[in-house]
Amino acid sequence: MAKKTMKQAIFLSASVPDPRRNAIYYQTADVTAIREAVIALATFILPKTTLIWGGHPAITPMIRAVAESIGINVQERIILYQSLFFKANFPKDNKSFAKIRRIPQLETESESLAIMRQKMFSEHSYAAAVFIGGMEGVEVEFNLFRQFHPHALALPLATTGAAAKILYDQNRESLPESLSNEYSYFSLFRRLIQIG
Repeated sequence: MAKKTMKQAIFLSASVPDPRRNAIYYQTADVTAIREAVIALATFILPKTTLIWGGHPAITPMIRAVAESIGINVQERIILYQSLFFKANFPKDNKSFAKIRRIPQLETESESLAIMRQKMFSEHSYAAAVFIGGMEGVEVEFNLFRQFHPHALALPLATTGAAAKILYDQNRESLPESLSNEYSYFSLFRRLIQIG
């Protein structure tokens, strides 16, 4: 089994919905909010602890840019998971990261993603997970995260729309209302995510 990362790791599940796919995600997606939320999360988390995510090609360049702009050694504070099922489409930004967990591809896309997600959630201890925009995969990761880490914070940002809004609406009774109406993402993360 892989060595556990520090206890305070943060998981990010995010993507920009594809208009050619399920309209339920694209219709409510706020692409600007998705971008701003990812940038704010990386800006808040990287000076403090490890950020882990599944390497969506729209998200990886944003995190690389933030890490470089704030002078963080990306080799120390970032762990990127990638399924080799998608190796032909890996973004060039991957080359900026030393800690890439390359997960062997299985026969199908769904099997390959399932094993990658199982490893992401079983190989680390998390303080919280943040869910931004997204499609089916963000919903799957939310449910898996809560199974593997039932005592950690799971924060779907409804203001980014798409899957995150659906998840917030399904779980609103147990979530802070600020996830549905606040766009000052850095301040929101500073209040909600306690890293000691």
